[in-house]
Amino acid sequence: MMSRARASRVRSVLLAATATALALSAPLEAQAPGRQLTIGVIGAGAMGGPLGQAWAAAGHKVVWGTRNPAELMELVQAAAPNATAGYADAAAAFGDVIVLAVPPSAIEQLGRDYGELMRGKVVIDITNPRVDRDGEITNEWLEMGTGLAMAQYLPGVRLVKAFNTLSSRMLADPAPNGVRIGIPIAGDDEEARNIAAQLVTEAGFEPVIVGPLARAKEFDRGTPVWVTGMNAAEVRQALGLPAGR
Repeated sequence: MMSRARASRVRSVLLAATATALALSAPLEAQAPGRQLTIGVIGAGAMGGPLGQAWAAAGHKVVWGTRNPAELMELVQAAAPNATAGYADAAAAFGDVIVLAVPPSAIEQLGRDYGELMRGKVVIDITNPRVDRDGEITNEWLEMGTGLAMAQYLPGVRLVKAFNTLSSRMLADPAPNGVRIGIPIAGDDEEARNIAAQLVTEAGFEPVIVGPLARAKEFDRGTPVWVTGMNAAEVRQALGLPAGR
């Protein structure tokens, strides 16, 4: 449970727009396809920052959650009026959809600290493990598949793996030569996959539904589709998916 001191700190940092968005947003289940979403992006670096901006521009309400939200005011202003910033717990509480844009080595702790705030929600994991940053457990995660590996730290969420095949450079040019880059998506919850597909499209890319979360291993770091800039047709061919899926 969040302490009173922690809750007070969150309230003091969140902008008034957060409260307004919460009041106006309907429950996720009650909204129609293509719906406006409330999105908590935990992490505001080279991936989380631009993705949050794209979704705010598409009309969604976004809260970035970081250790130092006061440093994000320039980012928030650029995404106005649909974005604000707070601590990680504020983002986890705010969003119907939570996006994990942090090193994967942070996810276990996020699960312990804020798992109850995320329970039942769509959680999109965009992370890629690296031995030099995350340690030797990286090899264990890749052997298991990072989708299933991260799921063990986040019980009760509707986990989707997506966006991890992008480099930050690709966010600035999602359709080189006029053809959108394909983004593979895996998750066990069909609605959660479809929501991720909506967000992929609104970020300028083309979604490719791969299947259940176990198949996320097929587009992890080091696979033939990882950070290649393949278009959707090429991703489908590489992963043995039917055309147009």
